[in-house]
Amino acid sequence: MYAFQYERPANLADALKAVASGGQALAGGQTLIAALKQRLQQPEKLVDLGQVADLKGICMEGNHVVIGAMTRHQDVANNADVRKHIPALAALADGIGDRQVRAMGTLGGSVANNDPAACYPSAVLALGATIHTNRRKIAADDFFQGPYATALEPGELIQSIAFPTPKRAAYAKFKQAASRFALVGVFVADTGSGVRVAVTGAGNGVFRHAGLEAALSKNFSAQAVDAVTVDASNLNSDIHASAEYRAHLIKVQTQRAVAQALG
Repeated sequence: MYAFQYERPANLADALKAVASGGQALAGGQTLIAALKQRLQQPEKLVDLGQVADLKGICMEGNHVVIGAMTRHQDVANNADVRKHIPALAALADGIGDRQVRAMGTLGGSVANNDPAACYPSAVLALGATIHTNRRKIAADDFFQGPYATALEPGELIQSIAFPTPKRAAYAKFKQAASRFALVGVFVADTGSGVRVAVTGAGNGVFRHAGLEAALSKNFSAQAVDAVTVDASNLNSDIHASAEYRAHLIKVQTQRAVAQALG
């Protein structure tokens, strides 16, 4: 490690002031702490958001489940409102990492980090969620901009994310055995006005698949996926899986997600 200033604000106003002055926000620390140890990031000031109560909690606002940015994965997984209105989101949260990760990692930290293989971005994108920051509201389709890149500006902090309640939804993930990140994860959401399909782990960032969305909007069944072609040319190919295998997994995980959504 190296020397840096550490602040642990007790309220949102002080947290925003510290971040605006150039501080690096620390949420659950599941990625940032490792990056600090390896000196991949070397902020002069670290702003620990762990004591900011205004950034925690889950509530219903109309037909939306609103989740505070500092809400832990385990709390999303166990919350009664999430389990009732968006059980797919609760199941996703319950499948992230291991118990230690779920006890420390946060929704806002994961979404702001936007790891290309993280689970939460697929839920945010497929459900058409809205990211609420200290400055504005950002639609999911405008938020994710590539690997580890988002629409957040310097000094901007995610405060909560509002998830509209879908007609039905499910998430299916093929795990990378060691990291438990998604080798390929697919979140399918039938919004009532169309189907949204978001894929994580397969490319350089989370993305929607227009072909799968069109097929499932016409016929919400696992069989409808068979006729869809998934282009492998822009998918990842590495020691874990070839691009072609990831393309195959996208279809398989989509079919599994649809089957889950249908019960």
